[in-house]
Amino acid sequence: MGRILKRAELKVSLSTRVSPIFTSFTFPSNLTGNLIGDSHFFFSQEPQLWERSIISLMGIEIVGQIDKINGKELSYNDFAERYLAKSQPVVISDLTEDWRVREDWVAENGLPNLNFFATHFGKSRVQEYPNYTAYKTPPSFSDDWLNLYLDHYQMHEDRENFQKYDQISCSDYRFVYMGGKGSWTPLHADVFRSYSWSANVCGRKRWLFLPPSQSHLVYDRQGYMKNCVYNIFEEVNETKFPGFKETTWLECIQESGDTIFVPSGWHHQVYNLWDLLWKDYKDTEESIEDIRDISDDFEALCQRNLAANTGMNLNDFFIFMSRFALGNMVLQESLNPCSSAMAQNMVLNLSTIKTMMMKMISAGGVTAKDVSLDLRETLEDPQFLRFCRDMRRTYKMIHKEEDNEVLFPEEFLLKIMGFTDQKMQICSPKDLVEMIDRCNTCSSNPLA
Repeated sequence: MGRILKRAELKVSLSTRVSPIFTSFTFPSNLTGNLIGDSHFFFSQEPQLWERSIISLMGIEIVGQIDKINGKELSYNDFAERYLAKSQPVVISDLTEDWRVREDWVAENGLPNLNFFATHFGKSRVQEYPNYTAYKTPPSFSDDWLNLYLDHYQMHEDRENFQKYDQISCSDYRFVYMGGKGSWTPLHADVFRSYSWSANVCGRKRWLFLPPSQSHLVYDRQGYMKNCVYNIFEEVNETKFPGFKETTWLECIQESGDTIFVPSGWHHQVYNLWDLLWKDYKDTEESIEDIRDISDDFEALCQRNLAANTGMNLNDFFIFMSRFALGNMVLQESLNPCSSAMAQNMVLNLSTIKTMMMKMISAGGVTAKDVSLDLRETLEDPQFLRFCRDMRRTYKMIHKEEDNEVLFPEEFLLKIMGFTDQKMQICSPKDLVEMIDRCNTCSSNPLA
C-alpha cells in the first residue's frame, strides 16, 4: 500500500508548490509554516499577487486539476485504496475544523494572527512546545512509518563520526516555517521521497504537480551529481534542461482549511523508498568508482555518501525495516481477535516488509559490516517497548478500536524470539524474511 513514509504539512497562504518535484509560491497572506513529518502553514495577502503568478506561469502547460473530496465522507480504507495505494494526489476539505491553530493563528479579519505568535513564541530560540497541541494528525495520515520510527530512533548513526544532531542524523521532520508574502519553495522532492500532507490554516495556496513519469525532464543529467530546475516561474535554461519544455502539469487551489495529500515521487516521487535508495546507491558507487582500488573500505564510503545525499543508507533502511517488522510481530501477538482491522493491518505491514526484503536480496542486500539487530537486546529495551506502545496507540486510533494499556510479559517476548533462529539476530534481509515466515507459521494471528 506504500505506507512506509509520510510527511505532514500545514499551510497558511496562497502559494504555488510544484510537487513530485514541487514548488511553492505564496499569494494572499504573509506567513508560511510546517508542522509534522513535514507540516506546513502558509498565510498571504494582496490579491494582485495572484495575477503575477498567472503571468509567471506563461510557458507552463497545465493539463488537468487535482481531485477535491470531502474529508467527512472519507474513511481510512477509502483513502488508502483510492489515493495512497495508487499514489494519486488529492485535496481534502473539512479535516482541520477542530484544530487549535485554526482559532489561535488566525485573526478575526482572516489574516495571520501575528500578535499571537509574538506573545506566545516571540522569545523562543527553539521550536519545541510539547504542551501546545497545535493540530491533530488526521487518521488517514497516521499510518506514518517514518515519523513513528523517528520518534524513537535516529535514522542514521555514523559509528565513527557520529554527532547526534548533525544533518544526517536529525530526526525532526515536524516543524513550522514562515515567510513573507510572495514566498515560494524551489522545485523539489521531499526528504526520503516521502509521502506528505499539507493543511492550509488560512489564505489560499496554488500548487503545481509534475507527474512522476516526467521527473527526469527537470534534471540536467542522470546520476549522482544531477541538478534540478530551481524556479519554474523564471525562464528555464533550455541548454541545461532541454526536456523541461516537454513537461505537463496538474494544478489545484488549496483554500483555507483544505488539506492536500502529496504522494511519494510526484517528484514528489517516482520511486518507492527502496527503489530510490538502490538507485542513489548505484549512482553514488558510480560517482566514486575511480577510487575503488585505493580505498580502504569502498563499501563503507559508498554507504556514508549515500546517507549524506539521501538521509539514510541501505544499512539504515534494513535496521528501520527490521525494528518495524519486529514491532508489528509484537503487536500482532498481542491482538485478539485476529480478525480485527488492526490485526489485518499488521498482516499487510509484514507482507509489505517481506516484499521489500525480497527486493533487497535480489539486488544484493546489505553488504556492509556489523549490521545486525539483536533480538533479546531489542525486545528487552525500554525504548523499543515504548515504540511498540506508540505503534499500538496509533493503529488503535486509525481503526477506532479501544486502546487499553498493554504489558508485554517475558513469556510473550520469548515467543517472539522463537520466530528467529538460534543465533537470535537479524543480520540480513534473508534473516528477516525467514523470521516473518516463522511468524506466519507460529503466530496466533498468521499472515493471510
